[in-house]
Amino acid sequence: MGGMTTLLASLKSALRSTQEAELNEIGGVEAAAPAAAPPSGAPAANGQGRVQGNGQGGGHPAVGTARRHSPSSLEELELELLLEALFQCHGYDYRGYERDLVRRKVRRLMAELSTASISALQARVLHDPASCDAFLKAMYVEPARMFDDASEIALLRMSLGVCLHGAALPRVWLADCAGAEQAWTLAILLEQEQLGARTEIYATIASDALLTEALQASLPMSHLGELQGNYIKSGGVGRLIDYFEVNAEGTRAVLLPHLRERITWAQYNLVTDASFNEFQMILAARALPDFGAPLRERVLRLFDDSLAQSGMLVLDRPFGDGEPLARQYKQVFPHQPWYKRVA
Repeated sequence: MGGMTTLLASLKSALRSTQEAELNEIGGVEAAAPAAAPPSGAPAANGQGRVQGNGQGGGHPAVGTARRHSPSSLEELELELLLEALFQCHGYDYRGYERDLVRRKVRRLMAELSTASISALQARVLHDPASCDAFLKAMYVEPARMFDDASEIALLRMSLGVCLHGAALPRVWLADCAGAEQAWTLAILLEQEQLGARTEIYATIASDALLTEALQASLPMSHLGELQGNYIKSGGVGRLIDYFEVNAEGTRAVLLPHLRERITWAQYNLVTDASFNEFQMILAARALPDFGAPLRERVLRLFDDSLAQSGMLVLDRPFGDGEPLARQYKQVFPHQPWYKRVA
């Protein structure tokens, strides 16, 4: 009930802002009339102001001296209300994500669900669990294919032994894991480096529906040929199928049980949850690109709190010169955002 009260308050605030802007506009029109004098002490209109919505970079275009009903400003208001409603009602917080990326994903989902507006999408997300799951899936990182990034796999092969061999119980965190195939790829690499038996993989996913999908994942046998090609390009030797068991019908394959047992799956929200363990390696390259600057800083601090001394942190892009945590890390590979913690 408290969440709905807060949501209603947000809606009333947005409507109140619109009404005040229209009253100011009317005042400006009256002031421009030949027979009327401008009111004493009236503020100057700039037409460029922005009303900040949540302090994370989102906002609504202010109404200037000319009345505006452009679709972009209305869409922006609808988008802010959608993200606020999702947070208040379901606890998923996308308010700190880059707005252009969020908008593109929302538009694609609207087309898939045949909704005419973001407001219509909001109604479905709030009242229909299947639509809510579809929204969370649309907002999540793109699903990975096994061994789909040969350069990343090559760097992992070089790093796993150096990073993990010295730890008694090494742990690797796949933050916002891009599905079962990303976790399976890591499990196979660890097995090939003789680290599989004692290394724990923690694969965290933002929603329960996506978590269930990862836990129940299997591969069509028809995909194994393509995946074998990826495997060889990334430096793999032998047959990828040797790491899988095939069902009785010969149609689908899943990772061998002893490899699956090394993966701990969990629902976890990078935006709102706290550090939950210490890791020798954190792989976050796929998790970070959608985050706005304040949220990105928050998540990097979370990773810093979770990384062991001399642990490795894999990002989507290099640290900037002004980023507070940059001095605590040393770049491992030239021109690659792979870092060793040194402080």
